[in-house]
Amino acid sequence: MEKYIINGAKEFSGEIKVSGAKNLALKILPATILSNQECLINNVPEIEDVQRMIEVMTDLGAQIKLQKEHQYLISTKDINKTTLRPDLVKKLRASIMLAGPMLARFGEVTLAHPGGCVIGQRPIDLFLEGFQKLGAQMIENGQTYTLKTKKLKGNKIVLPKISVTVTENLMMAATLAEGTTIIKNAAMEPEIPALAQYLNQNGAKIKGAGTPIITIEGVEKLKASEFNIIPDRIEAGTFIILGLITNSQITVKNCEPEHLENLLYSLGKAQANLEIGKDYIKTLPSQLKSTNITTHEYPGFPTDLQAPFTVLMTQAQGLSLIHETIFEGRLFYTDILNQMGANIIMCDPHRVVVMGPTELYGRSLVSPDLRAGMALILAALIAQGTTTIENVYQINRGYENIVTKLQALGADIKQTNE
Repeated sequence: MEKYIINGAKEFSGEIKVSGAKNLALKILPATILSNQECLINNVPEIEDVQRMIEVMTDLGAQIKLQKEHQYLISTKDINKTTLRPDLVKKLRASIMLAGPMLARFGEVTLAHPGGCVIGQRPIDLFLEGFQKLGAQMIENGQTYTLKTKKLKGNKIVLPKISVTVTENLMMAATLAEGTTIIKNAAMEPEIPALAQYLNQNGAKIKGAGTPIITIEGVEKLKASEFNIIPDRIEAGTFIILGLITNSQITVKNCEPEHLENLLYSLGKAQANLEIGKDYIKTLPSQLKSTNITTHEYPGFPTDLQAPFTVLMTQAQGLSLIHETIFEGRLFYTDILNQMGANIIMCDPHRVVVMGPTELYGRSLVSPDLRAGMALILAALIAQGTTTIENVYQINRGYENIVTKLQALGADIKQTNE
């Protein structure tokens, strides 16, 4: 099993470029199924999750060719089956995103319960209920679900809770439905209007994406065209925290500061010293003070940046309360930070108190999931001594060439099979 070996407490400086957004690429790829024309997708991150999505789509009959770095030519006209291979689906939770486009175009899709990070309950009932609202019939057979329809019909769908992937899935399905679909209590993450932009430029009629109410007028067919993936705001936020936690001058390039406003607000409360440009953010040496955060759906504090921010608070002066409201299993990694020397008290599965600053020390660790794994890298980079992190596949699922990027800033990190 591959692992990272990190020698901490090094000096950092330089520039680091943000890759394309994982959480958009994993929706744009399935969205190409809505058309039988070729399309060209740029700025696709070279990460494990994208490769798994390509595997699933290729197995269905799609032709996906790497044209050059980060650019893929995609044709889905030869898709010849509607059952997603269970062993591939279980490797990738985002495989559920294929359900809406497959159902809309072919009238049928069969899939197993998807896999992904173990960070709490992530049921698929909202997906199934939404598709049924659009006129699909569901057949459950053990661990697989088959959805069928002669033609999807527009409807009003009120989501009982905000869900990014449910919003996106139903939005894609509704583009080819008959009539008008209204999604209420929709998620508002930046990836959603970006997905709507792709669909609209290819003939869809979507209004309100990025607001709580999205209206989709169904059309007969969609075409395809060239599209650029927006920068990954979670990766950008992680790199900003990296610069602050190492007390370094690091310029985070190719980012959208507008997508990070809540993080930047919290960093301001922590007295972080930042230079914010149109498409970059530069970190400067700072005397950090503790501050509290509560994760929330966009435009609130992103749950995917909660773990890196918690590591940052181990180096801030005072007590900070971290309140995770999205996933009930997402704070268990704090036990690992305590093994490294952090002083974190778990109040309940949703809240921890961080006391800082504390000195961290290298340990042998196992990455529990994607975002917590990246947080452990941050902790290892400032720790005294050597840290080894196993199960790094979880980290490589969402961060492109992370070892190379960190080495360019001065990190002593390597990936090995030893």
